[in-house]
Parts: sequence; structure tokens; C-alpha cells
Amino acid sequence: MKISILGAGAWGTAMALAAARHPGGHQVTLHARKATQADSLRKQRQNDRYLPGVALPDSIEISSAPLTSFLAASPDCDLWVIATPMAGLRTVLMAMADVRAPVAWLCKGLESGTGLMPHEVQAQVAPQLKAGALSGPSFALEVALQQPTALVAASAHASVRNALVQAFHGPALRVYANGDIVGVEVGGAVKNVLAIATGLCDGLDLGLNARAALITRGLAEMTRLGQALGAHSDTFMGLSGLGDLVLTATGDLSRNRKVGLLLAQGQSLDQAVTSLGHVAEGVYSARTVMQRARALGVDMPITEAVVALLDGRLSAHEAVHALMARDPKGEFV
Repeated sequence: MKISILGAGAWGTAMALAAARHPGGHQVTLHARKATQADSLRKQRQNDRYLPGVALPDSIEISSAPLTSFLAASPDCDLWVIATPMAGLRTVLMAMADVRAPVAWLCKGLESGTGLMPHEVQAQVAPQLKAGALSGPSFALEVALQQPTALVAASAHASVRNALVQAFHGPALRVYANGDIVGVEVGGAVKNVLAIATGLCDGLDLGLNARAALITRGLAEMTRLGQALGAHSDTFMGLSGLGDLVLTATGDLSRNRKVGLLLAQGQSLDQAVTSLGHVAEGVYSARTVMQRARALGVDMPITEAVVALLDGRLSAHEAVHALMARDPKGEFV
């Protein structure tokens, strides 16, 4: 396959590596937005900023051509992968009006301002595309290091699901197809918010019991929102639901978990985000998740507490107290 990956951050680079190492011998191009970054990637053959020490094989071509020119020059591409943060998805999709090959995105979250899921943004600005999401429990570094990982290829189009499996399913990376893109994207958005809460819990040394309770009740919140949006409940017991939640809430490589840990230590939100050096999507999508839930009448108390914490309306201890002081109710009510 001829595969083009748009965005040379940690995830774009990791998936370029996964495709280039595939037994199928794919032809891979990694597109960097800035010429200076592309020059560095060519010269160093590694992504010094995002994946230092991981060598890029010479077979990966690096480009920094203007996006519209790059798209026009690749009419024979078999798969386009968008590896930008959620904030950049709309702009890239708008440029892809003439693309005929399957398109997939790696970003997780809801669009700030609109509260739209990625596939809803695509339906709004580029409805002609056959598109979907590649998601699931995964840290870019571990994918780049060829550590065992399982992902979900989600789309309403079988051709997109099949293209993603063909592109990336290999010895170190399993890719499972799923037609429930709503459920997969809800899981990817909400787990980042819940990971902030779990990091807060651990940062306050509340114990393993509290962490288990928070993850389990968070999964219930995620499922309620997903079902209200038309997702299948089974999806939330799979890789993009429970799997991604457990990884992001407990893994030391999780940026969203790190935000919660730093807030528990008394850092301001600005200090916490600045110290990361990377995007923590939960910080930007928490409010949109809350707003979408409220519009649907879905109860999401953990998300509400995270938003109050991020807004500075509650301290770390007050946020925990707000959750523990809720009135008793049945577990599955």
C-alpha cells in the first residue's frame, strides 16, 4: 500500500514506523507541517522532540510540502492517516475535498466550541470522504518500540476498516474492525477526562480502592453518554472503552493522568500543561464532554468535578469531596 500520514508528532511518527515495518512492504510518507521539522527528521532519522532515540528507517519519505500541494501530488495514495490533534482536524479535512482513498484520524476528543466528535466534523466539512478512526489503548512510544498493542479500526465503511487492518495489522500490532464509530470516539474522548480524575486521586494518595471505584464509575459515565448518542453498549467493554480507559488512567506515560497528578501537587493548570510539553486532550475536551452530556440529560458527576477543578472553582480536595458527598443510588440506575 501507499500510505501518507499527515502530522509528524509522536503518533504520526509511531504509525509511520508501524506501517513501514509491516510485512506487506508499504510505501510510507510522513508529512510534517513545518519545513524545519521535516529537515530535522531527514537529517537525524529520528523524531528528537517526540520519540527521541527511535530510528526512522530510510524507507520512510519525509515531506513538508504545502498540504494542498501534497494532497494533489498523491492521487494514487491508498490510505490517508490524519495525525493532528483534535484542534487541527477540521482544517485538514477541509483540504481533502478531492481525496478518493480511505481516510482515518488518530485524534481523540470533542471539538472545542462545537462539541462535535471527529466523525461529525468530517460529516460537516467533508461528507464525501469514506473515513473513520484508528483508536484504542496505546501509547505512541510503545507502538514505536514494537511492543504488543491492539487497536480498533472504526468506520461505517467496510473499505476504511479493511484498509486500516491491511495497513497496520502485523506481528506487534493487532487491529480489530468495529462498525460503531460513535462508541469508539466517545470512549476516546471521555477516557482522557477520566484519566485526569484518576491522576488526581493517585496524587492525593487516596488509595487503590478509590482508583478502582473511580475507573469503574467513570466507565459507567462513558457508557451512559455513548448510549445517549446511539453507541452500542458492548463497545465500552472493548479496547476503545474499558481498555483505553484503564491504560490512560493508570499508565505512567499518560499525559492526562499526569495533569491530574500535578494538580494534586498544587500546580496551577497552566503550570501543569506547560510542564508536559505535549497536548493533553482531556484538558481541552472536558468542558465539551460536559456540555454535550448536559444537553442530552446525561449524568456525568466525575466529568463535572474535573471541569470544576480545571476551571478553578474547586480545589483538588473539594473535587473529591463533591463526588463522595453525592446522595446514594443504585449502581445501575
